[in-house]
Amino acid sequence: MTSEQLFYDKKPAFDRAGAQAVSAYAEGYKAFLDRAKTERDAVKEMSARAERAGFVPYRRGQALKPGDRIYQVNRAKGITLAVIGEKSLAEGVHLTAAHLDAPRIDIRTLPLYETENMAFFKTHYYGGIKKYQWTAIPLELRGVVCVCENGEIRKVEVSIGADPSEPKLVITDLLPHLASEQMQKKMTEGIKGEGLNVLVGSRPAEDQDEKSPVKLAVMRWLNEKYGMKEADFLSAELSCVPAFNACDIGLDRSFIGGYGHDDRCCSYPAATALMELEGTPSHTCVCLLVDKEEIGSDGVTGMQSRHFDTFMGDLCRGQGVLLDECFENSVCLSADVCNAFDPNYPDVSEKRNDGRVNCGFALVKYTGSRGKSGTSEATAELMARIRNIFDQAGVAWQTGQLGKVDQGGGGTVAMFLANRNIDTVDAGVPVLSMHAPFEVISKLDLYMAFRGFGAFYRA
Repeated sequence: MTSEQLFYDKKPAFDRAGAQAVSAYAEGYKAFLDRAKTERDAVKEMSARAERAGFVPYRRGQALKPGDRIYQVNRAKGITLAVIGEKSLAEGVHLTAAHLDAPRIDIRTLPLYETENMAFFKTHYYGGIKKYQWTAIPLELRGVVCVCENGEIRKVEVSIGADPSEPKLVITDLLPHLASEQMQKKMTEGIKGEGLNVLVGSRPAEDQDEKSPVKLAVMRWLNEKYGMKEADFLSAELSCVPAFNACDIGLDRSFIGGYGHDDRCCSYPAATALMELEGTPSHTCVCLLVDKEEIGSDGVTGMQSRHFDTFMGDLCRGQGVLLDECFENSVCLSADVCNAFDPNYPDVSEKRNDGRVNCGFALVKYTGSRGKSGTSEATAELMARIRNIFDQAGVAWQTGQLGKVDQGGGGTVAMFLANRNIDTVDAGVPVLSMHAPFEVISKLDLYMAFRGFGAFYRA
C-alpha cells in the first residue's frame, strides 16, 4: 500500500464540493445569522423555515405515520424537529443536537440609571467572553418585555439597532492616553464585569426639576414605543448583541465573519439538512436545538431539561415503545463547534489533532478539560460507524479537539445525551476567534457539515 493509503493527513477539501453550491449555501446561512441573533429569534426563524418545508406543529397524542414531519417549540427558546421513519422507534432515532444561545451582554432586572447627565443600563455578561472585546463596538438591543398593567400581561418584542436607520448602543472604553494603569493589568482585569454598562442616552426630559431627567426621558421613550414602565424590566429578557451583519471574509471570499457562529454554524446545517431530507428515512430523524449550553445547559430550555424526554416519550407511546429502549438504540451527533488551528496562536494548539479550516466537518471524539473532565467520549465502534457514513457519502471530514491538554478545554451537550444512554459523538465546524463578538468560519466546512448531517439522517 502507498503512504497516502496508510497515512491520515488533513488536507483542504476544495475539490470535494462545487464552489457554486458552497457559496449558495453560505448566503442562506448569513441571512439566518442576521435574523437570529438571540435564541428566541433563531426559534422563530427555524419555525418559519420548518413550516415552509412541510413540518407541522406536533400535538400530544397526534397519530403519526412514516414520512410525517413535525416540530415542537419549547418556551420560545428551543425547537425540536422530527421526520418519522419507516422503522419502529424501538430501533432508535438518528438524532442531532445543537444549541441556539451564544455569548452576549444581558440587561439586568433593574438596569436603568443616570449619572453625570448620561443614562446607562447595568448588565450581566452571558457565557464565556473576553470582556474587553465588547467595549467600543455598536450593539443592538433585542428581546421581549412582558408588560403588566390592570391585571393583564402583554408580551412585546424589542428590537433596536438592527435596521441601519435605527440608533445603536455602546459600552464605552478608556482612551489610550488615560489608560496606562488599565493596560498594566491582566487582560481579565482590564475591564470589570460591573464596568460593562451600556450607554443609552443623554437628552434630559423637559421636567428640569426632576432628580433624574435623562433617565426619565429614556423611560418616556420606552413607554411610548413599547408601553413599558420601569417595573416591567423585572419581567423582561433583554440582551445586547453586536450590531453588525455577517459578511464574507478574505479576498477570495472563502470565510464568513459574524456573530454567533458558535453554535449556529452547527444548528443551521443540522436543521436545514433535515428540512431538505427527501422521502421517508429508514430511522426516525430528530434535530434538537436547545438553549443555555453556554452556561451549563441547566433550566427548562437547556439540554438537562426533561423537555426532550417528554417529546420522545410522546412519540414512543404512540408506537407502544419504551422510551429507554428507543434511547439505548439511538445515535446522536452532538453538533457543536471546535477550535480551528490558528497560526497566529500556535502555542495553545495541538497541531496534529486540532481542526483545520477548509478540511471539512470535524469529528471530536472527546471534549472536556485537562484529564477529560466533563466529557462524553465516543466509543471506537461509534467513531467507525460515523466515519463510514461520511466516507460513503463523499463528505470531507477531519478530527478536531480543543487545544493542548493542559491549556483549558470546554464542554458541549454531548454528555447530557450520553447520560440518557444514547451513543453520542461531537461533530461540528472549526471556528476562529470563538466566543468573540465577531467569529470566523470556512464556507467549505459549513457546507460539509450540511452534507454530513444529511448523510447521517439517510444512513
